Amino acid sequence: MATRAGAALLTRQSPHRPQPRADVETGWLVEFTAMASPCRIRLAGVADEAQAQALAQAAVDEVRRIEQRYSRYRPDSIVSRINVAAGSGRPVPVDAETAQLLDFADLLYRQSEGRFDLSSGVLRQAWDFKAARVPSETELARCRERIGWDRVVWTGEAIALPRAGMEIDFGGIGKEYAVDRAATLLLEAGVRSGLVNLGGDLRVLGPHPDGRPWRLGVAHPRAPGAVALEWAVHDGALATSGDYERYFEQDGRRYCHILDPRTGWPVSHWQSVTVAAPSCLAAGALSTLAMLAGPQAPAFLQSQGVAYAALDPRGELVAPGMEPSA
Repeated sequence: MATRAGAALLTRQSPHRPQPRADVETGWLVEFTAMASPCRIRLAGVADEAQAQALAQAAVDEVRRIEQRYSRYRPDSIVSRINVAAGSGRPVPVDAETAQLLDFADLLYRQSEGRFDLSSGVLRQAWDFKAARVPSETELARCRERIGWDRVVWTGEAIALPRAGMEIDFGGIGKEYAVDRAATLLLEAGVRSGLVNLGGDLRVLGPHPDGRPWRLGVAHPRAPGAVALEWAVHDGALATSGDYERYFEQDGRRYCHILDPRTGWPVSHWQSVTVAAPSCLAAGALSTLAMLAGPQAPAFLQSQGVAYAALDPRGELVAPGMEPSA
């Protein structure tokens, strides 16, 4: 049952009104699109449709706020303001929320020895996955000249990109952050059963009202529509990174969208890595870092103390310390 905080959400209005529908298994289901991904919010233990709609509305609005705030496509976003100032020598002040994300990106850069780099988005200028074209080393070298979080001036309150053409891009952590924010709003409103799922990265708000865990399928990276394994989750987050979302194959090699900023080339070891963590932001970052770590991923994930399931180059499951249902 939602608390008074949940009741207060009933007064919020939005031009994008989600339409929850009753679901035998979960109570209420809301579907929408955000961040170029299909999204679902499931709410169990919520009394009626009006309450479910108000709760879902607040969560959807928060996802859309984050999408707009950190979109590189919007000229009024904080990301665009930072990128436009690249090479000018003028630091761009940021708010506390953005500062926390930049601090997190800085931590990831240091923990990954440069494999995770918020400034590596310029590599999309060399890689065209729709055209299935492998760039030349010269093209990649030109991009690498504009990559380097270690060259970014970040004071904790303002940021300056030292070279014209440099960019930051929150695409590697933005969706996972939005999952956590939407989940936090629902939890603060008293929701204790359900989940937030943005394009397969998700956060569980609590088990089914009868105590059963949510059984979550992990997509098979080589069989579209199939499930590689099923994971029972009572709470916390799951996120998956893999070589199958955007890719092309050429001369027997698969080129995927997860790129090592130090070389400009795609990862090539794991088919996918799924990580369970308390927050989706942590789960998503660790799954991406694991893909970038290649054969060293198991040791890295074990050092982080998280459960994980990975499919190796042969498609064989590597899942120590957890019990997924295959």
